[in-house]
Amino acid sequence: MRAFDFSPLFRSTVGFDRVFDLIDSYAEQSNGYPPYNIERSDETHYRITLAVAGFAEKDLDVEVRDGVLTVTGKRDEPERSEDKGYLYQGIAGRAFERRFQLAEHVEVRNARLENGLLHVDLERLIPEEKKPRRIAINAPKIIEQKAA
Repeated sequence: MRAFDFSPLFRSTVGFDRVFDLIDSYAEQSNGYPPYNIERSDETHYRITLAVAGFAEKDLDVEVRDGVLTVTGKRDEPERSEDKGYLYQGIAGRAFERRFQLAEHVEVRNARLENGLLHVDLERLIPEEKKPRRIAINAPKIIEQKAA
């Protein structure tokens, strides 16, 4: 159940239903595991970093489909905590699925696992036709008429 009712906004907006769907999907995904950061290094480069301690490269899957980046993690055989004799187990190793909606023209460039952190590098590629262009201003030419 969502905390905010968007139905009054439907009466005065057109074409924003996708935005409302995104907000709904985010509310459903309020699970905080695994924790993550989203960084912006410049105008076109981004990085998503997920804390995936205990997961190996073979346990992780990074996929992009229809503008949604999905990172899933699942261990082949989870270690049983009762067999280990833990006094306290604070490192979660449960399966997860984390989704990120990508903006138009954002592409995944690289994914790497380093020191328990999964780094996913993204780049926004703006097509030439969408980049700003400078338009030259031409002054009107004055044609001189000779007196007859």
